[in-house]
Amino acid sequence: MTPDEPPQYALPLVIRVERAAPPARTDAIEGAARAVLYFLTDPRVTGEDGADGEWTQAVRAWEDARIRKVVRRARGAGWDRALALPGITVTHRTARIRVYPPVPVDDWPADLARLQVAGTDLEDPEPPGPVPPGMPVLWLNPELPMTAGKAMAQAGHAAQLAWWRLEPRVRSEWKGADFELAVRAAAAGRWAELVASGLPVVRDGGFTEVAPGSCTVVADLPALVLPGGAVSRHWGATRPPITPRPRTPRLPAATLCWWRLCCPSCGRQLAGAVGGDMLPVAAVAGVAVEA
Repeated sequence: MTPDEPPQYALPLVIRVERAAPPARTDAIEGAARAVLYFLTDPRVTGEDGADGEWTQAVRAWEDARIRKVVRRARGAGWDRALALPGITVTHRTARIRVYPPVPVDDWPADLARLQVAGTDLEDPEPPGPVPPGMPVLWLNPELPMTAGKAMAQAGHAAQLAWWRLEPRVRSEWKGADFELAVRAAAAGRWAELVASGLPVVRDGGFTEVAPGSCTVVADLPALVLPGGAVSRHWGATRPPITPRPRTPRLPAATLCWWRLCCPSCGRQLAGAVGGDMLPVAAVAGVAVEA
């Protein structure tokens, strides 16, 4: 069984884009990454007291294949209808994003399916400022043009891969800091170094906008860099909240958009999927999270 066999699931994200006041591009991309992290840590996903949560089974099915994410836009009554569906809303400065439990790619709720995927090519009114020292950064490929919607999905993948690699203490600290992070375009001369660094890298599945296997985002978290500059490859002391069913991937060796993740320290098998439509600011101002 391969990660492309049915059923396939996607994590829906909807961004509010009003004609008179669209969000800034960087706010939207950062907000999407943070929305994914809030979703992954919600009790409806992780469960409580050993019992599955309301969304646990859907997330398990999603993580058992490609961790696809699809971004749609809404305004006016469409946004109101999107708010009525179960999900989590994250406000990040000028951007407001709602994330929902995974759905089958061919069976979206009607009020989400009618929303547009195209048209999320947002702009920054002014260049984003410098990143404060020590803040997690999701570096975008400077040579790979992406619409804001595509970059939002890719940043969400990068945040998820970074989350899987963190140890429980660091996860707790990051969550306590409201998942503060920044998204920036990497310097052209540094991109190859970032990709080869051992930090989490998103390689797109090639379903939309970019070629299969394209490296789109590198997640640069200080917690993953050891003294002396080495990168920690430990995948955490405990399993991610969702453990996928066992499976044997059968992709050709040249396919880079999906693989099984294993902890190099103990060999324990973890969830694995990378790819596009598959496969960190001094203070986080105006942040709000709504269930």
